[in-house]
Amino acid sequence: MKIGVITFPGSLDDADARRAVRIAGGEPLALWHGDADLHSVDAVVIPGGFSYGDYLRAGAIARFAPVMGEVITAAKGGLPVLGICNGFQILTECHLLPGSMIQNDHRRFLCRDQVLRVENAATAWTTGFEADQEITVVLKNQDGQFVADRETLDRLEGEGQVAFRYVGVNPNGSSRDIAGISNERGNVVGLMPHPEHAVEEGFGPGLDGRTVFTSVLEQVVSA
Repeated sequence: MKIGVITFPGSLDDADARRAVRIAGGEPLALWHGDADLHSVDAVVIPGGFSYGDYLRAGAIARFAPVMGEVITAAKGGLPVLGICNGFQILTECHLLPGSMIQNDHRRFLCRDQVLRVENAATAWTTGFEADQEITVVLKNQDGQFVADRETLDRLEGEGQVAFRYVGVNPNGSSRDIAGISNERGNVVGLMPHPEHAVEEGFGPGLDGRTVFTSVLEQVVSA
């Protein structure tokens, strides 16, 4: 199975995401922001970083990249799409996911190992977890505060679209401790923490992040 990983000007974790796909057993394929072609991949990862220098606001320019037009169309047709950190910001900017990302409430860059609880183990990217399972992955961001109006937050909670929630401490002031969400169909997931940095012994806080990538591979096989 081929999983495409998009590179924008300013992407930081694209190579790490491709490595995570390879370790999980998939075939990573580099996708370029200027190409309006997904090359028949089975899933897409939009990695972390600072696309287009975060000018205007994080993810605002990347949303208009030619490759994103293809991602939006394919995601609406059911293609699994994962947005990590800046990728999550891009997914909210292009309205594949609701809400918005703003600066951390303490206005500082943050880097730490972060405990999360898996709230929804039925999305394309979380089926390898158990519901309520706690995992630890790396968190690193400055614009990581998830916000939405009360109606949207209630809908996310009611429809089971909260995929991950911070445990122990809310590191950035995100509404209702939300660390990641999905769309209604469950094929599009965005989260601020970085599962691609927890896939290999000796690098990162453990191997919990690998399950994100094996989940989507198993989902593609069974589809």
